[in-house]
Amino acid sequence: MVAVDNLSLQLYTVRHKLEEDFDATLARIAEIGFTKVEPFGVPGIADQLAEALPKHGLSAPTTHAGLLRDEDAAPIYAAAQKLGISTVIEPFIDPARWQSADDVKATAEALNQASVEAAKHGITVGYHNHHFELESKIDGVHALEIFVDHLNDDVVLELDTYWAAVGGADVPALLKKWGSRVVALHVKDGDGTLDNKAQTAVGDGTIAVADILAAAPQALRVVELDDFSGEIFDAVEGSFKFLTGEGAPA
Repeated sequence: MVAVDNLSLQLYTVRHKLEEDFDATLARIAEIGFTKVEPFGVPGIADQLAEALPKHGLSAPTTHAGLLRDEDAAPIYAAAQKLGISTVIEPFIDPARWQSADDVKATAEALNQASVEAAKHGITVGYHNHHFELESKIDGVHALEIFVDHLNDDVVLELDTYWAAVGGADVPALLKKWGSRVVALHVKDGDGTLDNKAQTAVGDGTIAVADILAAAPQALRVVELDDFSGEIFDAVEGSFKFLTGEGAPA
């Protein structure tokens, strides 16, 4: 069972709802029971979030932002500081950059450099994976493992547990290996394929969620669906109830 204060929602999950009605979407998230969210695109919506988050009793300890894609990360750090965000997570690096050890090491060094700059603003930098960093193996080792081996100690991880499983990883084993470096998890479920529409509420799919959570008890649990075939808030609420035990039979 997950404590509510260790549970968050990646706002990408409800991106279409945010476009329709930003404030009402955050109100619904809070009504379900979430107290934390993980935004994306913060420089563009910092003012909206600064007003709406406290209004609905929400906070944002983490965010996704393209630190290695934006030439100037200053607006990202400014938005994070405005919103009280302490960890900025790089969400995506081109799959082509994960095919050779040299490229992987160069990417790690780029993120290390970003972390040095971020630290001047009191911000920690992290990385979030997809499936391809695990699917790619170099000398029999997941590319993501080589990447982590070359990160500075202060660079953290947000392991997307679903995509790591899809990529062929033993997710609990990786979590145990990396320990406290994993500060957050993307917790999602589905049929274990690349079909985003086949993702489900947490607990309704094939992913060994309980084993994964047990392997990283300290990590923030961030619910995310990349897509869903039904009403998205049904999946969000179902995930919340499953993780907090509200949906358990009496």
